[in-house]
Amino acid sequence: MRQSLWLYPIVEILHIIGFVILVGSAAMFDLRLLGLSRQLPVTGMERHLLPWARASLLLIVPTGGLMFIAHAAEFAGNPAFRLKLFLLGLAGLNAAVFHLRPFRQVAGWDHGASAPLPARLAACLSLALWTGVIACGRLLAYF
Repeated sequence: MRQSLWLYPIVEILHIIGFVILVGSAAMFDLRLLGLSRQLPVTGMERHLLPWARASLLLIVPTGGLMFIAHAAEFAGNPAFRLKLFLLGLAGLNAAVFHLRPFRQVAGWDHGASAPLPARLAACLSLALWTGVIACGRLLAYF
């Protein structure tokens, strides 16, 4: 991949497009949990956005793997890369805990009501973690 003038940039662009879809979906859902667009049901947003987030992984995972393979030695020792992986793990854990805990009682706050505090905290944490993942991805070139 390093020998081709265009292959690495194309893979990187696909990786970024995947992240835009994933983080865009997560951000819209998180903002709904924080009280924006309360007229939209949480379950409806989840039903429409979660498939996009899952599908984005079909771009993110293989392109990320290809970029890692091309720069394995540099990335392995890069603190921004290690922090990115850690934040990705936390973001995944945060999403899993949200779906296993507060989202199970969504019927009580699906339409018009405020999401409970644990759901709002998960949304804030999600926004912060994804911002950190993006920042670390950009910082890879500088460390």
